[in-house]
Amino acid sequence: MSDVGHGRRFGALLRLHRSASGLTQEELAELSQLSVRAISDMERSRTARPRRRSVLRLADALQLSESDRGQLVSASRAAEAREPRREAGQPETRLSPDPAGAHTRVPPRQAAAARAGARRGPDGMTGRGAMPPVPRQLPPAVPHFTGRQAELATLTALLDRTGGSNGSQPTMVISAIGGTAGIGKTALAVRWAHGIAERFPDGQLYVNLRGYHPAARPVGQAAAIRGFLGALNVPPARVPASLEEQTALYRSLLAGRRMLIVLDNARDAQHARPLLPGCADCLVIITSRSQLAGLVAAEGAHLLSLGLLSDEEARELLAARLKPARVAGEPAALHELARLCAGLPLALNIVAARAAARPRLSLTAFAAELRDNRALLDALDTGDPVASVRAVFSWSFQNLTDQAARMFRLLGVHPGPDISTAAATRLAGTSPQLARRALAELASMNILAEHSAARFALHDLLRAYAIEEGRVRGCDRHAARSRMLDYYMHTAHDAALLLNPSRDVLALTQPRGEALAPELHDSAEALAWFETEHAVLLAIIADAATAGLDHHVGQISWSMADYLDRRGHWHDWAATQRFAVAAAQRAGDREAEARACRGLGRAHTELRTYQAAQGQLSLAVDLYGQLRDTVGQGRTHLALARLWEYQDQHALALRHAQQALDLFRAAGHPSGQASARNAVGWHRAHLGSHAQAIGDCQQALVLYHSLADTRGEAATNDSLGYAYHHLGSYAQARRCYQAAVDLFRNLGDKYNEASSLSRLGDVHQDAGNPGAAFAVWKDALAVLSDLDHPDAEQVRAKLRRGHLVN
Repeated sequence: MSDVGHGRRFGALLRLHRSASGLTQEELAELSQLSVRAISDMERSRTARPRRRSVLRLADALQLSESDRGQLVSASRAAEAREPRREAGQPETRLSPDPAGAHTRVPPRQAAAARAGARRGPDGMTGRGAMPPVPRQLPPAVPHFTGRQAELATLTALLDRTGGSNGSQPTMVISAIGGTAGIGKTALAVRWAHGIAERFPDGQLYVNLRGYHPAARPVGQAAAIRGFLGALNVPPARVPASLEEQTALYRSLLAGRRMLIVLDNARDAQHARPLLPGCADCLVIITSRSQLAGLVAAEGAHLLSLGLLSDEEARELLAARLKPARVAGEPAALHELARLCAGLPLALNIVAARAAARPRLSLTAFAAELRDNRALLDALDTGDPVASVRAVFSWSFQNLTDQAARMFRLLGVHPGPDISTAAATRLAGTSPQLARRALAELASMNILAEHSAARFALHDLLRAYAIEEGRVRGCDRHAARSRMLDYYMHTAHDAALLLNPSRDVLALTQPRGEALAPELHDSAEALAWFETEHAVLLAIIADAATAGLDHHVGQISWSMADYLDRRGHWHDWAATQRFAVAAAQRAGDREAEARACRGLGRAHTELRTYQAAQGQLSLAVDLYGQLRDTVGQGRTHLALARLWEYQDQHALALRHAQQALDLFRAAGHPSGQASARNAVGWHRAHLGSHAQAIGDCQQALVLYHSLADTRGEAATNDSLGYAYHHLGSYAQARRCYQAAVDLFRNLGDKYNEASSLSRLGDVHQDAGNPGAAFAVWKDALAVLSDLDHPDAEQVRAKLRRGHLVN
């Protein structure tokens, strides 16, 4: 440490202890019998040689522990020993302000602009052609945040020491906040993150890793990185296949950026490690119930362990949520409530919410009621013997209405990150009105959080308590799980058929209880439902697999396939199909296994993991052959045709498309014949047999029209446009491509609309109409840019080439 560093250390340490004690400089001066100016000079490191007597007076006034007292005295001695002796007449050297104080720095907006300018090229654009996205993912700070001033000061001082707020050489800071469940790790991390966010002008990333979720799997490293890549404007279709490649892309995108990353609820060091950036300009905040010793040893993380709130902080938290007159009139009762909560922030917030909900009950009577109920349950062990979380939960639970209490117990069955009112209604097997009333009661007591309209989330500890209560009190958990799974299975199936009416309908089991009313009415509603329930459905599939409910696993996985494919969530598609394959094998259901293998092969094709795709699709062909299911075989051969098309092997692709057509003919399956004929025509056109391709595609178009399959008509018109274009029949090609564009646009299929527009522009260009080509290509580029699809670069290249030629 430099000479200046020793002077700074004493001043920073003095101010830290004063802030932690809640004293102003004037109050500390009065207690220590020193002047305000003397204390101010010491804190700003302007007093180079603090007298030992003064230091001891300060330690007494601050009521420091022996350890803290020794550190303060040692820091003062170090400052004195390092101060150089001045010659007569030499001016006094003033030390620079310490890191925890004010800094001479560029204002945040100017600093951000300077960094952005440094990244721009001469045209004002970044190397990627646009300003990088600035994600703002921090959740809202916890209201009524109380205490933790010493911890906040420690974290800020840590950031300052590493060059986090001035112009010194930066180093990546990893701050790991640990502590028992319910201690307020997330609240502290988010509060501090909001306070320092301006220092990180390139944005903030946040993920709840759910490392200790009692009823659901932790968020995987790959899933978390894919979420961050999405926040950084990487579309799902561009995410690499392996975790290593995803991590490399993530770190490349963060290089040169000054970003704040919050990794909440990590299970252990390995859970968080792949999410660490590789650059020195970032700050990572990690919370975990684990000590994360591996990150401390290997990555130089700084560990801050949280303890329980002090009695004063606990009282302040309660008082902040209750009316001042009520608090002032019953100070003893407030002390008793704080004591009963054992300084645990989660317990304090629940008790405060319940007391606020009963304004006519005196705090004294309320405290007596809670004290009596403590004996009802043993303590929910959180690793600290003084924290009785389970008892605190029981206090709130005992005062719920029967409907709300039953809803709470049943919510422990639901494995997803949140639940909709509709799903909760089916879970409880009650009317929508009663379900809404129960959910509202739970939300009003801070047991549930309504984070968006009609969607509710349950804290991990409360979920664990709900599970335990359901088991102890013998609620109908099995029947509730069956109703819940039936709801998701039938609704997902309805949504799948709205997205793709040509899919074969599965034979679903009848729902338990009353028949399910249709919730969705068109493809737009179906797509929106899948978007909202995406994470929930993944959790439902995993939970059903663990419970051995293999029928639900396979059917829900099947229903998600088109949505996951259309949105480019191919990693999730592959994961759900793996669950489906395993479920089918456990159940000995070869038909379901064949269907899942075909789905897994298609997902691998989109991920460009071709060897795995071929293996799964070959297995599906064999299984369908054993079952003598010619339609299944035909669909799998179409999937194999696409696999070879992606590898520019159109001869092999044509062979599989022809096999599919023969199989569909034998089965008398018109929809399959239409798909296969279009595929045969498409591959023949790529092999140069354009006239023959047109005949195939026209037959497919007639079939699709008779089936009222608009999507098939759109795809076939695109194939016809390609064949006519390469025959030189430009007018015909334009008509076919325009028909495809119109149909895809009406369907809301933006990617295929843009693909047809791009090829329509090619026709205009070859027909000697560059102005029309430019206009169409610009339309295609606008759509692809909005989707952030990699094909946008191909259209940009067409525009550049056309500009040079013309």
